[in-house]
Amino acid sequence: MRRSEVFASGKIMAQSIYLNLVTNPSGDNSPAVLAANSTLLQATLNVLWRAGAVVVVLLTLALAWMVAGGEMYKAGSRLGYNLGLAGGLMMLALLLYPLRKRVRFMDRLGPMRHWFRLHMIFGIGGPLLILFHSTFRIGSMNARVALYSMLLVAVSGIVGRFVYRHIHRGLYGSRLTLTEAEEALRRSAGELQATFAWAPDFDSRLQEFRNRAFAPASGIDAAWRFVTLRWRGQRLARSLRPEIRTALTRQRCLNAELDSHWHLIEGQLRGYVDATCKAAQFSTWERLFSLWHVVHVPFLYLLLLSGVVHVISVHIY
Repeated sequence: MRRSEVFASGKIMAQSIYLNLVTNPSGDNSPAVLAANSTLLQATLNVLWRAGAVVVVLLTLALAWMVAGGEMYKAGSRLGYNLGLAGGLMMLALLLYPLRKRVRFMDRLGPMRHWFRLHMIFGIGGPLLILFHSTFRIGSMNARVALYSMLLVAVSGIVGRFVYRHIHRGLYGSRLTLTEAEEALRRSAGELQATFAWAPDFDSRLQEFRNRAFAPASGIDAAWRFVTLRWRGQRLARSLRPEIRTALTRQRCLNAELDSHWHLIEGQLRGYVDATCKAAQFSTWERLFSLWHVVHVPFLYLLLLSGVVHVISVHIY
């Protein structure tokens, strides 16, 4: 067995042990309990990740306020110059990702997901360093054009990241197809149908939401449904939760069994809403992603040109 395979199997085993010790101390290994504990662990990790991101953002904003309001350094000082140099090199390195996708000899330089991860990190870190380089002040006209071009690329990248996640498996996964999205919806619908065999009213209300999601529409009606579909699904799930918990209580489940069933059903509800929205909106997200490419690439070339002009002007004058 290769070293990478040993490492992967050991990682899976460690995750399994952690899951059992932290979320399942009772040792109950029934499928319902394991599924519920897995959902609970994932929710906990999501909360911790978001809390950490909020802390980082707040610290960055505080540092930006100190730099913009004080005289800690100037853009032309040693620190300011090095911040601009590092940020500029990171922005220039953004071109490596499209090269990796199109140049054949670069296929041997690692998986595409690692290049995309690097592209994302540089796309956030580069503009941030350049903003700190400028001390959040705009000087000459060429600096103004370069800064605005960079902000256009950064905002465009954030929009592209948002669109990207709707047509790919996770942040670094491969691209989905409409057939795969519809298959995921069928699996999720089958799971909920089996779960709600004792409560047909819940299943019928979820089926009604699905029918509305796929109903023909055009113009303003189609745009409004696209914008509000996920919100409607989440509102339906919230309205069903207390009714489901009451129905489970009437089934006279034990407390431990009730909790495990509740977490399992809650996860299935979220999965069903997500699968319905993804399948119903998949074609629209694909069109938006194609349009985004048309806009994002010219912004990147504009940034490259304005950045070169800015660097030359700084060193000449």
